[in-house]
Amino acid sequence: MVESGGTGRPRPDNEQSAEHPATPASPATDPAQTPDPGTPGPATPDTEPAPTTSETPTPSEAASAEAAPAEGGDAPQGPSAPGDDDHCAAGPNGDDKSETETRSETRSEAGAGTGTGAGQPAPPAPAPTLPKGPPPQRPPEQPRGGLLMGRPFGVPVYVAPSWFLVAALITWVFGNQLDRVLPELGALRYLVSLFFAVAFYASVLIHELAHTIAALRFKLPVRRIQLQFFGGVSEIEKEAETPGREFWLAFVGPLLSLVLAGVFYLAMQPVEPGTVPGVLLAGLMISNLIVAIFNLLPGLPLDGGRMLRAVVWKLTGKPMNGTIAAAWVGRALAVSVLIGLPLLTQSGALGSSAEDSVGMDTVTDALLAAILAAIIWTGAGNSLRMARLREHLPELRARTLTRRAVPVETHTPLSEALRRANDAGARALVVVDAHGEPLSLVREAAIVGVPEHRRPWVAVSGLAQDLTDGMRVSAELAGEDLLDVLRATPATEYLVVEETGEIFGVLSAADVERAFVKAMARPS
Repeated sequence: MVESGGTGRPRPDNEQSAEHPATPASPATDPAQTPDPGTPGPATPDTEPAPTTSETPTPSEAASAEAAPAEGGDAPQGPSAPGDDDHCAAGPNGDDKSETETRSETRSEAGAGTGTGAGQPAPPAPAPTLPKGPPPQRPPEQPRGGLLMGRPFGVPVYVAPSWFLVAALITWVFGNQLDRVLPELGALRYLVSLFFAVAFYASVLIHELAHTIAALRFKLPVRRIQLQFFGGVSEIEKEAETPGREFWLAFVGPLLSLVLAGVFYLAMQPVEPGTVPGVLLAGLMISNLIVAIFNLLPGLPLDGGRMLRAVVWKLTGKPMNGTIAAAWVGRALAVSVLIGLPLLTQSGALGSSAEDSVGMDTVTDALLAAILAAIIWTGAGNSLRMARLREHLPELRARTLTRRAVPVETHTPLSEALRRANDAGARALVVVDAHGEPLSLVREAAIVGVPEHRRPWVAVSGLAQDLTDGMRVSAELAGEDLLDVLRATPATEYLVVEETGEIFGVLSAADVERAFVKAMARPS
């Protein structure tokens, strides 16, 4: 079975950076409160919108989505009144301090190790180094999906570990068939069978390359091609813009398989039947014909399902209608395969007598039907979820998700910075230089980890992550463009700027996660 293209889904992908807080508490919250467990979503570095495939996992629609905090337009106003969080901005004894007093306390308390109370001198000791947060580290690369075989047209081709299992299965099954046709081969039949398995998957690769070339022709980026269990997958990162392009993008794969079947048929003509070349060419012709016919079945995630989706999209003007129709046809197809394939085998309609289809062969046919049905059913469901995701993506807007931020200088004590944030109704801190240029962002996870009595003695610079170019996000970004930017530079916070370069606020990856999960939880 060859699975290629698909209706597109963000991959969400899954592994999460160690630097990401589960659900970071805002700077204005009580440090004693434990952050709620986060829900993995596409806003995290590794859960990016996914390439267009037919069987990649989709972002989870977690049950906790209903309980997730609201994300929307009130973010710049702050979550609570300053009076509710005054204890976060107070000195060790609970009294509010001016900046001058706080700096004085910091100097007098240096080296004490614990808070000694406002204005109380500490024993003389060498001043310790301010605690530094762990340096920002890019999360490890996601597994590429197997062994890299090459980069035709600049697209990496990987062979998944499951391919070796399938290659061994094909070698065994085809070798047993060769024993009936060419018994004189003996044990060499398995070497011929292995050659057939490799040649068959080369045909599958050509099928996938057809999708890839069409996608590149339509200026759609292709992440990779993967040869795996039951065929191959072309991971196309974006959806076709028109139903016509969607149709041709899906059709070129089966078309190439039909062409290959014809080429192998023509190659058979001068070859004597009953020889090794004749048997190999016949097997490749039949296998490519089966691949083409199977992929033309009108149900997602197969190529025929994408063609059906394109037709319904063209007739109704709504891609979502096409996805719904093709996905439900795909589910009906899965049930038909689960029930019909074993019945066809038992009836002898596939070329073998009913008497021969007993015992181990019956179990194998039933297992094969179950696996195929599960793949089709799962792919159809994923296509529906991905269509709903794309429908809700425009709701993710950097401007509405951004938190209001307060600029603070490098050596400002954390308690003073939090007091200023509470007074301004802000929920984020940006470290700036003497000229007001942003240098770094204070990490929420680091703030939560500082005990309240230590906050007057800790400078914000020790809790900040240096800004990189990728951490500057335009306030105008929305939807998939926003997620692409966040995916390109994994971080827990991003500086949001206006087109003029003016600081607009700070965007938290956790806020995007919650917004994404809430959007996915709403019905289409």
